[in-house]
Amino acid sequence: MRMPRGWWRSKSTPAKIEAYTRWSYHFFAVFEIVLFGLPVLARVPLRFSGWLFAALCGHALLTTATASRAVDWTRGRREQPLRIMWTLGAVTAVFAAATLLVTKAQPADSDYLGALGSLATGAMGGGIGTVTLGMRRKRWMAALVVGFAAGCLTLALMLHAAPDDAVMAALALMLFPGFMVFAAIFSVWLLNAVYELDEARETRARLAVAEERLRFGRDLHDVIGRNLAVIALKSELAVQLARRERPEAVEQMIEVQRIAQESQREVRDVVRGYREADLGVELTGAQGVLNAAGIACEVRGETAGLPAEVQSALGWVVREATTNVLRHGDAGRCEVGIRVLEGRVVLTVENDGAESEETENEGAENGGASDGPPESRGSGLAGLRERLAAVDGTLEAGRVRKGVFRVVAEVPLAANEVTA
Repeated sequence: MRMPRGWWRSKSTPAKIEAYTRWSYHFFAVFEIVLFGLPVLARVPLRFSGWLFAALCGHALLTTATASRAVDWTRGRREQPLRIMWTLGAVTAVFAAATLLVTKAQPADSDYLGALGSLATGAMGGGIGTVTLGMRRKRWMAALVVGFAAGCLTLALMLHAAPDDAVMAALALMLFPGFMVFAAIFSVWLLNAVYELDEARETRARLAVAEERLRFGRDLHDVIGRNLAVIALKSELAVQLARRERPEAVEQMIEVQRIAQESQREVRDVVRGYREADLGVELTGAQGVLNAAGIACEVRGETAGLPAEVQSALGWVVREATTNVLRHGDAGRCEVGIRVLEGRVVLTVENDGAESEETENEGAENGGASDGPPESRGSGLAGLRERLAAVDGTLEAGRVRKGVFRVVAEVPLAANEVTA
């Protein structure tokens, strides 16, 4: 039981939709055999029912193979399977025609004519619906349905069936295939839409990272750009004075040294500010990003008055938890709460996307921490525990109930008094 569940949890949402679409069409083949084939075995004489049932099973297997290749083509993994689509269309037409011939050969009062008619309808529905799964133009899909219905009408008239009965049979043969064509169109649209949404979410995440890098680059440019220009000018001036053997060259180089040391200090300040996470800013950013991704996010609690060290540590927890919800989970709701209880701050991040997030968090916990100073360790639960340990905090993460994943960080305020 654990292996299928683990296989399903490891899939992303688009992969789950693709698996659902693929196996739905595989189930349609089983549905075709059970619903339309078994009544033929039970009601039609043995001289017809045996080969009709065998032919239906072969048709169902061909339908399954065509559906798999059509889904792969929809996702761009292979070329359009035109050969097998034409084969399935031809087999469907021959099978439906053979079924109609058997039906015509039976007495008008036979009690198994309904089973034969259902058999033809089911084979046409499964075949046409699967063929249209590998098409894009809706006109061709409609033409396929109408063409099959017109062929059945022509064959019925050629077999000297009553015109009214032939027309009614042709219209009836259009209903189930038409439904299957609509199902194919909707399945392809849903599958492509889910993949496009997932790609858009990944693009948003990459753009957010790129924007943060640009902001960091602008901050560095603003801080050291002017100083570097002054250093270049003063160094050039010192060179000219040194060539003239003027004593002012030493003063200029001392000034260059001072500006360089000041630039080093300012760069360290910028990097330190970049590495420190502000809890209020992180909460606002997490709510905005999650809402933009279609995940309803609610934030409760106040951060005013908390020490800077506590806010920085908890801000990293919010940042990492938000990243996990976006990348690893399949959440539709996320709640973030801040509480001050008995001398400690409790941060809770809870979402309903535990199916795949738990596996990812386990991997992050086992191998997420990286070597280097604590400021550079930001990935995974192990890195968060190291950050919280610096302020005597703790971290717990795991599934609390079915489908719900919770991250709880606690930081005591005894060693970090609340500032006004």
